[in-house]
Amino acid sequence: MTRLLRGYVRAVDRCNYWIGRVVMYGIFVMMGILLWSSISKTFFLPSLWTLEMAQFAMVAYYILGGPYAIQMGSNVRMDLLYGEWSERRKAWTDAFTVLFLIFYLAVLLRGGWDSLMYSFQYGGERSPTAWRPYLWPIKSIMVLGIFLMLLQAISELCKDILRLRGEDMGVKT
Repeated sequence: MTRLLRGYVRAVDRCNYWIGRVVMYGIFVMMGILLWSSISKTFFLPSLWTLEMAQFAMVAYYILGGPYAIQMGSNVRMDLLYGEWSERRKAWTDAFTVLFLIFYLAVLLRGGWDSLMYSFQYGGERSPTAWRPYLWPIKSIMVLGIFLMLLQAISELCKDILRLRGEDMGVKT
């Protein structure tokens, strides 16, 4: 079982690490879109697509970068008491609280999947704005990001279980 947990953790962490490293450059995509928006509003006719495209890029940036942030321990944690606890107590607390995250992500994934299927089912759902882009691409990215976050949360649970068994993975998040 330990071997299975270690293999799962390595596979999920490797996948989310590389996706996170690539997605982190999405900030430059957003900056480019917003720069074009400013230039077009100043010198040309305002572009209809820039605001919504920047929002889509930001959604992709945050939702695909979330699993990487959890893996790196970059998420915000209330450290009033937690910082003084032993590693074992931290592992017990993390193993318990990550179950709530896993439940939340499972519900979110179900809702995201239903919304994505709705988008496909009714001939391509479109945004009600003047630009009217199809919504299935961003909904697909959202479902993928939620799924990767769920896999990473399960990976964190596996790490906590391994820590409680005295078999640390060597990565403290």
